[in-house]
Amino acid sequence: MSGLDLLASLFVFAVGTAFLLVIFLWIIDKTQTRDSIRHNFPVVGRFRYLFSHLGEFFRQYFFALDREEMPFNRAERDWIYISSKGGNNNAPFGSTRNLLTPGTPIFVPASFATLESQAEECPPVIFGPHTDHPYEGKSIINVSAMSYGSLSAPAIRALSHGAAQAGCWLNTGEGGLSPYHLEGNCDIVFQIGTAKYGARDEDGNFSEKKFRENALKPQVKMIELKLAQGAKPGKGGILPAAKVTREIAMIRGIRQGEASISPNRHPEIDSFDDLLDFIVRLRKLSGKPVGIKTVIGDSTWLDDLCAAVMKRGEECAPDFITLDGGDGGTGAAPLALMDNVGLTLRESLPMLVDGLARNGLRERIKVICSGKLVTPAEVAWAYCAGADAVNSARGFMFAIGCIQAMRCHTNTCPTGVTTHNKRLQAGLNPISKAQQAAMYVKKINQDVGYIAHSCGVPHPRALQRRHVRIVQGNGRSICYGDVYPPIQPNKPDQSLETVLLRRS
Repeated sequence: MSGLDLLASLFVFAVGTAFLLVIFLWIIDKTQTRDSIRHNFPVVGRFRYLFSHLGEFFRQYFFALDREEMPFNRAERDWIYISSKGGNNNAPFGSTRNLLTPGTPIFVPASFATLESQAEECPPVIFGPHTDHPYEGKSIINVSAMSYGSLSAPAIRALSHGAAQAGCWLNTGEGGLSPYHLEGNCDIVFQIGTAKYGARDEDGNFSEKKFRENALKPQVKMIELKLAQGAKPGKGGILPAAKVTREIAMIRGIRQGEASISPNRHPEIDSFDDLLDFIVRLRKLSGKPVGIKTVIGDSTWLDDLCAAVMKRGEECAPDFITLDGGDGGTGAAPLALMDNVGLTLRESLPMLVDGLARNGLRERIKVICSGKLVTPAEVAWAYCAGADAVNSARGFMFAIGCIQAMRCHTNTCPTGVTTHNKRLQAGLNPISKAQQAAMYVKKINQDVGYIAHSCGVPHPRALQRRHVRIVQGNGRSICYGDVYPPIQPNKPDQSLETVLLRRS
């Protein structure tokens, strides 16, 4: 048989096979009753689901403009990718951002910018100065809460080593303290969620013994009691059964292969007095600063919390409040909660800062914020609004390779960041990715410093609300200090040496 005859035979075979397949699918679609589209339009109706599935891919790579995508557009992601690899982020020919979009921050350049010779290193923030082991937070940006389980082992290892290289802290997330968090010997914030992973007994109740085993480790610098997070305020963490491996089950104290669903709140905390009791209990057990993480919708809860603190004494107050934005985060969550519950940081951060000041607790309780703060401008805005420290989760995910494939909850992450599939994890090299995470911190510090110096202040923590304007609906901007008049200016933090000397 000649080559031409062989090709002809193969073509006829392929056409015949395709025809039979179409007939087979037509029969299946026409006889099934679950899907009306496939029943009414056999075979052809299947393409609707194919195009819907591929639409996200085509929009991301071919159709969406650089500033259009959500939750993070291509321009933001590219800045992180280039920065984390030590590339040049200078751009030609002017800004591609629409600066007339309402909510856009516009920083106010000073008549005489800060000279490089006048620039200063950021003073550290002292958390828990009255505890046995106060913590000195130095970094402008830190790794926000991401659990081992939600993230893969190579990803946590990369973040641990990267945080150590950069001199920032790493928050464990609510999934417990894993060996991978400890591996890099970085500073750690040990988070306790509603399921008490890493601090629970066999029945799921809080265990002082288990808590102390983790909290007293020298790498653990602070304890964070999670009340709510931006992705799902009022609902506990969700880890699909496919992600609950034997190791994760051991770390969390749960059963292997079963979905890990946390309670929607701490069952033993029914009031602000209960909350303060638990904070004091954790602080006595650990001797370290203890704070809370939450999302807010108004200032009423804060006034009630502050009233309870003032009634009992400032020593009962949380050492910090980590404020999360209500517009979602790294965790898988019901869309109704992600889209519609909780305020964004734009509104809630000044509300928290001013509420603490109004109640006389601004100096006692430090403010950490997290929620879509991945670029220098967003971080600088947070410091203008009054934050003492900034956390980022997705910024660091991008830095170690995340491509926003939107597969975090399926265990099929193509970059190995959020999957426990060994084949997919093999593409994530913890050593090189740790360097990228550290470089991302360096670039954030550098560019936020540029903004601060342009505004005429010596370091980012000296930024105030008068240094930024916010674009309004009519295209004109207004000073952020006029939108949210500060109740009192931030005071510079004392040095750790001064605090310890006063205590002695």
